[in-house]
Amino acid sequence: AHTRYPAWEIKKLCPTGAAVKVSPLIEKVSEHKDFKKLLRTRTNVLVLYTKSATSGDSKLKLLSDVAQVIKGQGTIAWVNCGDLEGRKLCKKVKVDPSSKSDGADLLHYKLPLSQCLSFSPALQSMVAFLKDPTGAPLWEENPEAKDVVHVETEKDFRKLLKREERPILMMFFAPCESSHTHNHGLLIYVLAGMNVHPAEFDGLKQEYNVKGYPTFCYFEKGKFLHHYENYGGTAKDIADWMKNPQPPQPKAPEVQWSETDSPVFHLTDDSLDGFLEEHPSALVMFYAPWCGHCKKMKPEYDEAAEYLNKDKNSPGVLAAVDTTIHKAVGERFKISGFPTVKYFEKGEEKFTLPHLRSKDKIIEFLQNPQAPPPPEQSWEDKPSSVSHLGMEDFREALKKKKHALVMFYAPWCPHCKNAVPHFTTAADLFKEDRKIAYAAVDCTKGPNQELCKQEGVEGYPTFNYYNYGKFAEKYNGERGCRREPPQKLF
Repeated sequence: AHTRYPAWEIKKLCPTGAAVKVSPLIEKVSEHKDFKKLLRTRTNVLVLYTKSATSGDSKLKLLSDVAQVIKGQGTIAWVNCGDLEGRKLCKKVKVDPSSKSDGADLLHYKLPLSQCLSFSPALQSMVAFLKDPTGAPLWEENPEAKDVVHVETEKDFRKLLKREERPILMMFFAPCESSHTHNHGLLIYVLAGMNVHPAEFDGLKQEYNVKGYPTFCYFEKGKFLHHYENYGGTAKDIADWMKNPQPPQPKAPEVQWSETDSPVFHLTDDSLDGFLEEHPSALVMFYAPWCGHCKKMKPEYDEAAEYLNKDKNSPGVLAAVDTTIHKAVGERFKISGFPTVKYFEKGEEKFTLPHLRSKDKIIEFLQNPQAPPPPEQSWEDKPSSVSHLGMEDFREALKKKKHALVMFYAPWCPHCKNAVPHFTTAADLFKEDRKIAYAAVDCTKGPNQELCKQEGVEGYPTFNYYNYGKFAEKYNGERGCRREPPQKLF
């Protein structure tokens, strides 16, 4: 049956006679109904199937250590296919560990179908996998990275700096899919890497000004000298730089758009009104130099202006205002986001046009100016069983609920838009249960920005699970793919 046994009860004898102590955190399952219940109530399950009671000893010893580390984040179970009940279960789930050379098979159950495992049988690797089954494999498992010094803890990092005589280039990183740097066996210096994404390394990140990933820090005789910045990112670039390490190259100052040969008319607080009187049909782009969406739109706007602003028979002209400099204009037209594009006819504001971003759309609009389609109804305004919360009522609302799943989102985010119908459907399923709440927070609203920061939101959408108002865990289920609510939570 599906039970937890005290560690002293799950001691088995190896062929050598040594006792293998199995952690009480490993759940022994032998009946099919208990196995189905386990998969129904847990979302991150690793199952060891063994041919006999002793064939999986080495893996059971390792999994006992893994279970201790990932307690509360995943479940490890053991099925002995050698006993009577276990044999029936293994036959039903079509698993045959006797076909494996060591008489043991590992399967992971997080998605609807079980998945075979491909990670290395090491403690660190298995822990990393269970903490994030869909994440990239550990960098240190890459054979090409065997010469890189992989640092696990801040203590190990300090030791490395103290004992190593050679120069060190340390890469502080967060696990991702991108390729990493390899040492290629060079002995005149050390290349090292350390995953500092977990919160326990916040002090280290602050000490070395790690604000993004990867961040490279150069050390000589244990002392930090400077960052490796604004140089190439290939192995050759790094190897060449290490022969003669130099401080970061100063970035060339960005030329203001108005000082380039842009065909757009660049306006000021003083020139806007006169310009609009002179040009009866005009589009004005209100922008900020640092805005990424503005930078993306500028080439399209320039190309459209090349056609519209230089043609005597043009249906209209294009202008732009940097509202970080000309703040009076920004305040006058209540500019709260960038870029904002407005259409003016005979000096009067007619429309705000959020959909105009490409050259063709801009030209097409000026040839036949029409009011934009009405804005899409916001999620908050649509009737549903989702509770829309903000800074003022977030804590009060959640502390009354035993289970609450909160989606932190931004209205413009495509992944959020995809998740909304699924999240709403799940909320409808539980609308009659007063102990359960599905809630949402729009992180783009002024007061909510601080709330989202407090709740550790770094991207959209972020799903947090709360128990009576207290944060319990992040929900990392498949966004927009689940039709049912997370069984682990409810």
